[in-house]
Amino acid sequence: MSSLNFNKVAGAVLATGLAIVGLKELSSGVFDKAPVTKPGYAVEIAADTGGGAAAPEVPPDWGTVLPTADVAAGAAVFEKCKSCHNADNGGPNQTGPNLWGVEGRAPGSHPGFAYSDGMKTFGAQHPVWDYDQIDAFLANPQKHIPGTKMGFVGLKKVEDRINLIAYLKGQGGTLPIPAPKPAAAPTAAAPAEGAAPAAPAAAAAPAK
Repeated sequence: MSSLNFNKVAGAVLATGLAIVGLKELSSGVFDKAPVTKPGYAVEIAADTGGGAAAPEVPPDWGTVLPTADVAAGAAVFEKCKSCHNADNGGPNQTGPNLWGVEGRAPGSHPGFAYSDGMKTFGAQHPVWDYDQIDAFLANPQKHIPGTKMGFVGLKKVEDRINLIAYLKGQGGTLPIPAPKPAAAPTAAAPAEGAAPAAPAAAAAPAK
């Protein structure tokens, strides 16, 4: 082999080697990854904003609200119920049971109506339809008595439920209206540090 050909072959081999080394260094620079300092995945957790579940609705004070309820408005609300219920004395069962005297009677007890198992279980646990139970049932029937046949979504406005309950009381209801519950007395604030205690209140004058 002549020296010229040898130089050409040697140059080609050297150029190929340089190209391979250059590509290796280039790929290392492009795809190089920083070492993992801590294995695992980062999971972001939403900060607690302090909003919890909604507080349960407090039942009305029946001794206060029923005597002043709008019975006529309750009769108007009952129009929504007439497609399934009759509230006349001796009236027939329909899709739902007759509601004459429902306030004060045992749940699931009206003669001739095929009650759901859910209502039968509820009746075994609650001997009387009282105001609180009727109110909760009217607000959300399926939630209050799972499995009930009553497919109505419920009355969401508390004033509608109060007026309807007042109307049903006039339809043979035997449940007495309880005495109003006295309002809780406000708690006096503690005096600031170093402040003189408040003087005692004067005694009330005797009734004449």
